[in-house]
Amino acid sequence: MSAPSDAGTAEAGPEPIVRFEDVSFGYGDRPVLESISLEIEPGAFLGVVGPNGSGKSTLLDLLLGLRRPDSGCVTLFGDPAHAFEAGERIGYVPQDVAHSSDGMPITVREVVAMGRYPRRPVGRFDDDDRRAIDEALAAVDIGAIESRRVGRLSGGQRQRVFVARALAADADLLVLDEPTVGVDASSRSSFYDLLGELHASGLTVVLVEHDVGVVTSYATAVACLDRQLHFHGDPEEFAESDAIERAYGTDHRVLHHDH
Repeated sequence: MSAPSDAGTAEAGPEPIVRFEDVSFGYGDRPVLESISLEIEPGAFLGVVGPNGSGKSTLLDLLLGLRRPDSGCVTLFGDPAHAFEAGERIGYVPQDVAHSSDGMPITVREVVAMGRYPRRPVGRFDDDDRRAIDEALAAVDIGAIESRRVGRLSGGQRQRVFVARALAADADLLVLDEPTVGVDASSRSSFYDLLGELHASGLTVVLVEHDVGVVTSYATAVACLDRQLHFHGDPEEFAESDAIERAYGTDHRVLHHDH
């Protein structure tokens, strides 16, 4: 008797958290993204780079289901992104969060507690909720300032508050859109060290960032956009490729940030 064949018995890999399949999108007659196909696996840290107006923020809007593609398909945790309802699985830190929260009169703890709202739309917080909030504050090292008003914090501290809000929700995916614009260099470095630690703990991260050097230092994969996808893959290979020149139209120097 012949030995049983192993053909066809190999286990499939994990389902991608995000999948873009031949996605195109435009505003009126102005194309913004053309034929984008990429996948984001669980546990990845994807850095998205490209020149101004390249479609980076639009890509995030499609990923989050805030816009629907003109053609192609975007899925999030296996569902069409525009119909995805488990919002607590996603933490989102928007662009310019350091300045947009200037007038917020509420405390750090109150903002972080907002991360629990999707899990408890009615009723009072229970012990699990309070424990999740405490752990989120501790994870980003802002427990000592939990009673301070967010509007009185530095830009770097506010970034951490909004990341903690995502962590309090027990999010599986953290999405950030150029979160360090207008923040000083020391706070930026500390913030990206924090993202690296969160990713190492198992969190999947998608980061839009204008600093190519930061992306190549922290991300496990890079997507380089300029309407089309010029590169998607390993950061070291990206740094050695001509994708930067094709996307930016000139030689855009990559600086590696050593930590």
